[in-house]
Amino acid sequence: MSVLPLLPRVLRNAACAASISLALVGCATWQAPAEVSDAALRARAMTATERDVRVTAAVLSAEDSRRMFGADVNKTDVQSVWIEVQNRTSQPLWLLRSGTDPDYFSPLEVAWSMHTPLAGGTNASIDDHFDRFGFKNPIPPGATRTGILFTNPQHSTKLLNVDLLGNKALIPFSLFLPVPDDPADERLPQLSFRYPDAQVTDYKDLAALRAGLERLPCCATDAGGSGQGDPLNVIFIGTIADIGAAGIRRSYRRSFYESDMAQRVFGREPYFVARKQAQAGAPATWIRLWVAPMRFDGKPVFVAQVGRPVGGRFAPRDTANIILHDDVDEARNLLIQDMMYSGGLEKLGFVTGVGAAAETLPRTALNGARYHTDGLRAVFFFATRPLSLSDVEMLDWVPYLERREAAARGRSNDARK
Repeated sequence: MSVLPLLPRVLRNAACAASISLALVGCATWQAPAEVSDAALRARAMTATERDVRVTAAVLSAEDSRRMFGADVNKTDVQSVWIEVQNRTSQPLWLLRSGTDPDYFSPLEVAWSMHTPLAGGTNASIDDHFDRFGFKNPIPPGATRTGILFTNPQHSTKLLNVDLLGNKALIPFSLFLPVPDDPADERLPQLSFRYPDAQVTDYKDLAALRAGLERLPCCATDAGGSGQGDPLNVIFIGTIADIGAAGIRRSYRRSFYESDMAQRVFGREPYFVARKQAQAGAPATWIRLWVAPMRFDGKPVFVAQVGRPVGGRFAPRDTANIILHDDVDEARNLLIQDMMYSGGLEKLGFVTGVGAAAETLPRTALNGARYHTDGLRAVFFFATRPLSLSDVEMLDWVPYLERREAAARGRSNDARK
């Protein structure tokens, strides 16, 4: 008898067997954890109290994740944060997840990453398990709420913003959390750098501060101190917590490349580097900060470079050959708008100090980059959020808008000649 008529049946049986095998494998890949205690997290958690509200938080390690979720969520490039909020006020509070991370993950998103094909029952159990762990709003008066926030990773130390909204009130927290499992960061000593008090000038009035800011170096240098680097076109004044909170709210995250380390100010590598995460995680605008030997009313002063790579968000991901885009003023002005919406900006002003470079006579930086600039530095004064756009005080230092209008008139006159 011919075997040809039997082939369809054989294929159907094989397909059925394969489906059953896949379903069994899927069911076997995840089991509900037997022990989900948060005792280990509490033991290393950081705590802060403000206006009758107490916030406690810790970043989960891979072991914590496997123990509580039955899988290592860290492998999906998601950083889980355990958080507890004790509300001792007389009103309900809502935790605003976008204030913690504008690109936060929902519990069901993370659960979906754990799904397996043809395992409907198991996948539903995964969804239920992750959903139970997600932090639930609101926090009633006198109640304590505990849960997990699923965020984008920060390494070594996580600056966690927690914004709690009440009736016509917002209670903000900024906690620095150790990140378990991360290898030792060789740049962490840079973050603890402080000048001796005898080397620091503490300015008390804005006029003296302006003069001091204009005397700062125009640009970074190379490691040897001879080659000119990128322009120092921004000043930040405020605590690291307030500056960092503003940056996170606008999607800036700590991100060092080797090319950043080639830039030196005061003979030192950058104190901190952050990049704004864009579509598909593409890094665009960068901020490189250095501690300046000055303070204003006791607050630290940071001199910084703000720039974008040639190609912006469409630039190749070759981090070894990042070239500064020639219009550095555009990057500075985009940062101004970001900080305006960050909720942490108190004052904004402009000072000289970079030195103007016309488009027809650009200045050369490291890696052969050429740039032009109006020569101004934007000076940001930060305070603890929340601040609105109408709260921002515009300092009457260098009249930036008048300069822009004069420059535009000059270009128009040149075009008519």
